[in-house]
Amino acid sequence: MKSSWVLNTLFVFVILVFFFLFVQGKLPSSTKHRQLQALSRKSKPGSKTTVVFNVLSFGAVGNGITDDSQAFNKAWDSACQSKKSALLLVPAKYSFMIQATIFRGPCKSRLIFQIDGALMAPDGPKAWKQKNGKLDSWVVFQSITGMSLQGDGLIDGRGEKWWNLHKRPEKAISFDFSFELTIRGVRVENSPKFHMAFNMCKNVHVERISIKAPANSPNTDGIHLEKTNNLKIYNSFISSGDDCISIGTGCHNVDIRNVTCGPSHGISIGSLGRDKSRACVSNITVSDSVIKHSTNGVRIKTWQGGSGAVSKITFQNIKMDTVLNPIIIDQFYCLDNMCPNQTSALSISDVSYKSIRGTYDVSGPPVHIACSDSVPCRNVTLSGVQLRPAQGKSLLKPFCWEAYGSIYTHPSSTLPPVSCLLNGPPKKIAKFDVDHHSQC
Repeated sequence: MKSSWVLNTLFVFVILVFFFLFVQGKLPSSTKHRQLQALSRKSKPGSKTTVVFNVLSFGAVGNGITDDSQAFNKAWDSACQSKKSALLLVPAKYSFMIQATIFRGPCKSRLIFQIDGALMAPDGPKAWKQKNGKLDSWVVFQSITGMSLQGDGLIDGRGEKWWNLHKRPEKAISFDFSFELTIRGVRVENSPKFHMAFNMCKNVHVERISIKAPANSPNTDGIHLEKTNNLKIYNSFISSGDDCISIGTGCHNVDIRNVTCGPSHGISIGSLGRDKSRACVSNITVSDSVIKHSTNGVRIKTWQGGSGAVSKITFQNIKMDTVLNPIIIDQFYCLDNMCPNQTSALSISDVSYKSIRGTYDVSGPPVHIACSDSVPCRNVTLSGVQLRPAQGKSLLKPFCWEAYGSIYTHPSSTLPPVSCLLNGPPKKIAKFDVDHHSQC
């Protein structure tokens, strides 16, 4: 009797343990077949049903050598045409090499592109299949609404063999004509040129991403924006051979917060106005961030001869760590120092620097504000600027040219003391300066 009671109790206990593990989803899956079944089943987050499309189920090999482009295209087409919410899965522990690919929308429902493994570009020029003799961007998402690109995996541009070449693929990852995007958690490394770009996009949220390339890799901007509105970049790390973030024409309402940048060329608005082009940028905020071991900190750069306007720019609570040019406005931007002085220029106004602190390299002035002779900068304000030379060397004087604005703290309490800003608005504002603002 006692033995029977013990066996019955033990049996009930085992059943309860298995039931608990089942509820918690912790039962082991012993074979690859069962794992793929689990990945391919339907689940219901909230009120919607999500269907998983695993690239392995579409013929991808994932050994880092085989061209898996066709499998990815098939998986994308199936996921994009799904009437239910779809998750395209790049599984962990696999490396998938794909050629230059365009993932086109619109899709029938919202889609999650989940990268848990590694996504790899072809290994250099000899492995890159050119289309009509053109070097395309590597992975392009086009005309997509409501997509999330997420995961803990790696996007490897394998750009090392391209960096000494003049002609290179422009971008590793590009989003064109897309809306309501979320990019979260992914790592992007070693792009041939720009790592990630947004062109003509709207309502974009970038969170917790990492971008990394050597400091000597040319033109490897971390994130480039063009004609993109309502974009947020939060809690991310970017280290590259060019700008961490570069903001081009047509960008408005951009919020950059808690970004660690460097080594790099800093965070830049521009360059704008090249070849007498028109550019408009407004409502840009960079805050609560760190820029370290970089040639520039926060920068606005424009070419002579352009038109348009840059306005309502805020740089706030930024720590500089051994930065060559922490604060810089350069309206004489020129790559070869052979550009002629011109009358026309972009208008720059309402630029605020608040609580910019840290150290600078003594090779150049920590504050460099060089504005157009005919279109002076207006309403440039500084408050709480404390920039000391690295390694305890002597302070360098700020440089200002045709820059009008004010300092909200006493000039002597600002480090270095900034007394070169001209008071008030310019006495004479060129007509085309007003026109540029009204047209933007």
